[in-house]
Amino acid sequence: MVRQGRVTINDVARTAGVSVATVSKVINGRYGVAGATSERVREVIEQLGYESSLVARSLRSHRTNVIGILVAEFEPFSTEILKGASAAIADTGYELLAYSGHTASVVGWERRYLSRLSGTLIDGAVLVTPTVVDADAGVPVVAIDPHSGPSGLPTVDSDNLTGAVVATEHLLRLGHRRIGFLGGRPDLESSRLREEGYRLALSRAGIEVDPALVRVGGYRRETAEAPAHELLDVPDRPTAVFAANDLSAIATIDVARSRGMRVPDDLSVIGFDNVPESALTSPPLTTISQPMQRMGSEAIRLLVGLMSGAPPQEIHVRLPTELVERSTCRPL
Repeated sequence: MVRQGRVTINDVARTAGVSVATVSKVINGRYGVAGATSERVREVIEQLGYESSLVARSLRSHRTNVIGILVAEFEPFSTEILKGASAAIADTGYELLAYSGHTASVVGWERRYLSRLSGTLIDGAVLVTPTVVDADAGVPVVAIDPHSGPSGLPTVDSDNLTGAVVATEHLLRLGHRRIGFLGGRPDLESSRLREEGYRLALSRAGIEVDPALVRVGGYRRETAEAPAHELLDVPDRPTAVFAANDLSAIATIDVARSRGMRVPDDLSVIGFDNVPESALTSPPLTTISQPMQRMGSEAIRLLVGLMSGAPPQEIHVRLPTELVERSTCRPL
C-alpha cells in the first residue's frame, strides 16, 4: 500500500501497536519504555519515514536545531553563499532552511521574514544583503554584506574597496587610460566602495575621473544594458570598462558585441564577484573574485558560536578579494 500524505505520530503508534505516549517517549529519549518496544518503535519510524514537524519540535524543546538563511531572492551571489553555508553546517548538528520571498526591492524584507520564522522554525538566522540590520529577531543573527555596511550586528563581507582598486590598476597596467565604470546599486555599501576604489586607483595614477565614463548599472544584466550602451556612445569612448559585478560585465560584453565590437580587441572588460557564469562567457571574463562560498561558511561559524552562548571572538569578518585573469582584457 502506498501511503498518502504526511506520516503522523498516530500512524507510527498504530503500526507499532503502542500508544502515542510511548512513541513520544521513544522520540524524545525519555525513560519508561522497554528496550524491545523502543527498538520496534524505531524500526517503524524508519520504515514509515516519520519526521516530527519543526513547529512541534520547537513547542516541546523551544529549539528546532534549524538555522535559516534568508535572502531577498535567489540569484548567482546568494546561491554561492548558500553553497558555502550548506557545506559548513554539515558537522554542526543543525539543519539549514533557505527562505526567500522574492522581495529584492522591498526595504525591510528581513523584518517580515524573521517575524515569520524565528521562534518556531529557526533558532538563528543568516541574512544575505539585508536592507536593515536593526531587526528585532528574537534569535541570534549574522549579516552577510548588508546594504549599509557593518554595524553592531555580527557581519561578514569582502574587501570591496581593495578589489576595485586592483581591478582598475590591472587595466591601468595594460595601458588603458579611458576606463569606464559601470556601477552597482546606489543603495548598497558594496557599490559605493567599488566606485571609491575605481576613483582612488585613477587618482593614484594621476588621471582625473571623467563623469561621462561613470554610469549606474544596477548589478543586473537587464538594468546594465542601457548604461553600457551610453558608455560606448561617448564620443571619446572608453577603451576598457570596469563593471561593478559580473552580471553587469557580461551585459557590457553583449552590448559591445551587438555594436560590432570585439572583446578584448576593441574593448577590455573586467567584472567583480567571480560567479560561475563568469568563466562561461565568450571569451571568459576577467574578474575580481570575492570568496562567496567562504562568506557563507564564515557566517555559519559566527552564528553557531553565538547560538552556543559563547561571547563572539570577532564581530566583523572581512575576507580578501583577488584578481582572476581570463580573456577579456588585453594591452592597449
